[in-house]
Amino acid sequence: MSGRPAALFPLFAGLETLPGIGAKTAKAMEALGITRPRDVLFTLPQGVVDRRPVAALREVVPPVICTLEVEVLAHHAARNRSGPTRVAVRDGAGVEFTLVFFHARGDYLQKILPLGAKRLVSGKLELFDGVAQMVHPEHILPPEEAAELPRFEPVYPLTAGVTQKLMAKASEGALARLPELAEWIDPALMAREGWPDWAAALRAAHRPETPGETAPTAPARQRLAYDELFAHQMTLALARRQARHPKGRETKGTGALARKVLASLPFKPTGAQLRASAEIAADMAEARRMNRLLQGDVGAGKTLVAFLALLNAVEAGGQGVLMAPTEILARQHHEGLGALAEAAGVRMAVLTGRDKGRERTQKLADLAEGRIQILLGTHAVFQKDVVFQDLRLVIIDEQHRFGVNQRQELGAKGEMADVLVMTATPIPRSLALAQYGDMDVSLLDEKPPGRQPVQTALVSTARMGEVVAHLQKAVAEGRQAYWVCPLVEESERVDLASAEERFVSLRAALGEGVVGLVHGQLPPAEKDAAMADFVAGRTRVLVATTVIEVGVNVPAASIMVIERAETFGLAQLHQLRGRVGRGAAKSTCLMLYQAPLTAGGERRLAILRDSEDGFRIAEEDLAIRGAGDVIGTAQSGLPRFRIADLEHQAGLMALAQTDARALLLKDPALESPRGAAVRALLWLTEQDRAIRLIEVG
Repeated sequence: MSGRPAALFPLFAGLETLPGIGAKTAKAMEALGITRPRDVLFTLPQGVVDRRPVAALREVVPPVICTLEVEVLAHHAARNRSGPTRVAVRDGAGVEFTLVFFHARGDYLQKILPLGAKRLVSGKLELFDGVAQMVHPEHILPPEEAAELPRFEPVYPLTAGVTQKLMAKASEGALARLPELAEWIDPALMAREGWPDWAAALRAAHRPETPGETAPTAPARQRLAYDELFAHQMTLALARRQARHPKGRETKGTGALARKVLASLPFKPTGAQLRASAEIAADMAEARRMNRLLQGDVGAGKTLVAFLALLNAVEAGGQGVLMAPTEILARQHHEGLGALAEAAGVRMAVLTGRDKGRERTQKLADLAEGRIQILLGTHAVFQKDVVFQDLRLVIIDEQHRFGVNQRQELGAKGEMADVLVMTATPIPRSLALAQYGDMDVSLLDEKPPGRQPVQTALVSTARMGEVVAHLQKAVAEGRQAYWVCPLVEESERVDLASAEERFVSLRAALGEGVVGLVHGQLPPAEKDAAMADFVAGRTRVLVATTVIEVGVNVPAASIMVIERAETFGLAQLHQLRGRVGRGAAKSTCLMLYQAPLTAGGERRLAILRDSEDGFRIAEEDLAIRGAGDVIGTAQSGLPRFRIADLEHQAGLMALAQTDARALLLKDPALESPRGAAVRALLWLTEQDRAIRLIEVG
């Protein structure tokens, strides 16, 4: 696979090789992400304008874009410099109307609309004070040139310096260069879906004749979206093969320690927990590296599944490490898992940046000699002097805090250690496949027994007084509450109550020493101290910014107040609500919103009020906000698709993943005729990473 196939060269030539594009236009088109003819092909029209001529005005109902032949009757010059020039015209049935032009230059209009002449005009016809008029027709032609007017005109995305005409001309030029390429889609799938071949799909997508043909559901669009998703999933499938390629080690546990731990629990694990544990154990027992994502909703019991996996490593004579994104969480895991480690009779320790001097040296020695079997820590575990005797399993909590490179670095500390990544953020399946498609996924979709449902109420900020009174009563009864504020710094532009101000007002209402404050700008030691006070129950109300979003566990806290809830994303609100309902007490979540809410804001808050299912909420979030926003595309590693639309074509992603993995099983080096066609697709979609992986494969 020495390089890009020659058949594709014309599509990767300079933009200026296309008709109508000079250096200036080429520069302007960069804003649309267009730098070569290939990009023009993959920039599809968003709509279509019907320019078929009608015989007379009475056949249409304004406002409407229409095309008809008119006779020019008179020119009425502008009364003043800024006023419009009007041209009176008459349609074929003798009905008069006006063409309106602003800033018309001198005799330009006389030239293109000579008196008494017939002209074909096309533009938006509107009623103004009951009179029909067309402002700035988009096309004015002599009748004999009618053939030059497109019957159906595609509507492209534009940017400054790029017109519809220019885009249409460029796309026709690019379509004229389409090479003959072998089909890369499985023939059975093509037949089942009724998809056209690649070139036909591009021609149909660029020459739509009805609005339906520009919808994501049109067969040509589906086919082109599938190409893009399939190329992406091929890259992930190759990366997955690469990740598993380094020989792993067989880590087979006896199950004895796990049985001890399960016997010590006051409840039975859910079916989902047992299923996920079995999937993980089976992966660890194989001679290749595990690369698995454990995805569970708030409170689905991921920590137990993680601990059972760590015991599996210990039973096999090795060690395991669980990494948390913050010190607070690492220490929390240590407290929460202490009883389980005791029941199993294994030695567990926590290592964070805070460990210094002799204590740290001792821990490192115990780790290197295998006396510590399970280590909990933060990214301090990456440091050079941290050496394991026999690291078998690496578990990373809250994936989005650790990049792929850090995953690999940690894996390198154990000869071929298995990797398990945990996330509490439910992600819709289509996005999970786009983001974590190189991993195998275990889902925890059941709540353990004993988790209390959280009652959720929407309350207008106008009723703030009542909320504070409710809080006073709850604190007097010995309950604990979180109060989440939207912003830390007061800013003139945003009238959101700052955390500091809210802290002062609540302290005045509830008394000294009852209210704590934690926000992102606090030094870590102060943050930890404020959290520790709340965990120990010394403070009853914790005023916080969203630093408490991930993983903090205070079973006694049973009230969550979220101020200006309409400013948060759905997933974030769901995470915050998940901080309560962890103990025996009945829990409530009050979402304070500032009236009036937009329709969208109301819809979002209502979804949360009516559902506690994180996956359903995530699907709704995707439908409302779109893919990029749900995981924050900037740092998500989510690819930018040019054609595929994950909201409306979500089903195609799963199809593409299955197809890509199946093809690699059958044809690992992509040497079959279909394999060769897929290589051309990878070059075409610029999946260079995939191409390098085939060569390494």
